[in-house]
Amino acid sequence: MDLAGRIDLHLRCRVVPGRRADFVDFLREAIPFYEAPGGITVRLLQDLDDDHRFIELVHYSDEAAYRRDQGRVANDPTMKAYLARWRSLLAESAGVEVYRLIAPPSQREPEA
Repeated sequence: MDLAGRIDLHLRCRVVPGRRADFVDFLREAIPFYEAPGGITVRLLQDLDDDHRFIELVHYSDEAAYRRDQGRVANDPTMKAYLARWRSLLAESAGVEVYRLIAPPSQREPEA
């Protein structure tokens, strides 16, 4: 699989104290919708030192998938409703970082 050109979106967020379970439940519901157009994979990382701090990783297969999804964010009423619910669970504004994979890691030969 060629990963060069993949777009990765990192959403760094902290959930309102006591709402961690609500946040995880929400994402279980929302992720199938987020991934439905295809070319999108969502993963969730939890901070080992703070169980209310997360990074949502959104992997787009290519820039076209990313651009299509940005259109959904701007125009799709269902997406806007999900994002409003997501924001209501956050203790502070999320940090958003977008990256492009420029080269996949090389495969190392096993050492003898």
